[in-house]
Amino acid sequence: MINFNVPPVAPKAYEYIRQAVEAQKICGDGQYTKKCSAWMEEKTGSSKVLLTTSCTHATELSALLAGIKPGDEVIMPSYTFCSTADAFVLRGATPVFIDIRPDTMNMDEKLIEQAITEHTRAIVPVHYAGVGCEMDVIMDIAKKHDLYVIEDAAQGIMATYKGKPLGSIGDFGCYSFHETKNFSMGEGGALLIKDAKDIEAAEIFREKGTDRSKYYRGQVDKYRWQDFGSSYLPSELNAAYLWAQLEMADEITADRMRSWNSYYEQLGELADKGLIELPYIPEHCKHNAHMFYIKLGDITERDRFIEYMKANGILSVFHYIPLHSAPAGVKYCRFAGEDIYTTRESERLTRLPLYYGLKESEVDHICEKVKDFFRK
Repeated sequence: MINFNVPPVAPKAYEYIRQAVEAQKICGDGQYTKKCSAWMEEKTGSSKVLLTTSCTHATELSALLAGIKPGDEVIMPSYTFCSTADAFVLRGATPVFIDIRPDTMNMDEKLIEQAITEHTRAIVPVHYAGVGCEMDVIMDIAKKHDLYVIEDAAQGIMATYKGKPLGSIGDFGCYSFHETKNFSMGEGGALLIKDAKDIEAAEIFREKGTDRSKYYRGQVDKYRWQDFGSSYLPSELNAAYLWAQLEMADEITADRMRSWNSYYEQLGELADKGLIELPYIPEHCKHNAHMFYIKLGDITERDRFIEYMKANGILSVFHYIPLHSAPAGVKYCRFAGEDIYTTRESERLTRLPLYYGLKESEVDHICEKVKDFFRK
């Protein structure tokens, strides 16, 4: 069986975890947390990067920092994971969904302005498959209407839009280090902060509402409860596991790109015949080979394809069920405009196995089985 995903493991992970244990500092913000944060700050140019327990929690922190409150509205695509909406529903806000572009599966930037009301507080672009949304347009709209931009870059680390790292363009960016992501710490994430004025508040929210970060830096003699907050710090053991991968980030990315490019080349003949659609990457976007998907004719053909691949020992899986069709989406959210592409395109899409260490021979085998499906 060729699995859909295998979590990445770097050779030095066990050594670093052992060192963290021996240092008797396994709670948050130890040496490996600092290494991971510094690496991301250097790569993205962010004023501050705070490691978190998940991308969900990074998004929750963004909602807190943006002052999202009951009655506010936040514009986002329906084609995303529920965490994108959860962070704002928890603050009493209403996620307002707009349709996606059928080419990139990202939010359609041309539909944002018509969804803006007097209650709109933020725009949340989701960079699907590590391919950037049209951030120039989105940032211009946000500036015009005085809105926050919170990038859901869960899939976007090591990817860029016009040379700018995804997650670093808006006011806040959110990365994921879940086991299905390019780099993993099991469960984990990071908050990217653009403006230095937001750092102190972010540290307080993240540290249970205290100024303990200042205490550790020697800026105060005692740390005190300053505001409401929660515990968003990951274990140092998780950070040690992640750091071993970040040290070899270029190698991991290159390995994934080889598989992605091989898929694209070998399945091109099916796309040329109109049997499938391949991912579209705009020229000004550099993706990170987070996933490789194909689109089939409709949901019936997609489901038959998934079953065929499974019967041949290959796990190919569908992705998000649009949030506006889910029970919580009906309860807490609304869709602005018409759902022309969101449901239709989501029902056609299936993802092929892609992970660090996937063998070239396995990619070849998968491609042959994809072709066999259409021959039959």
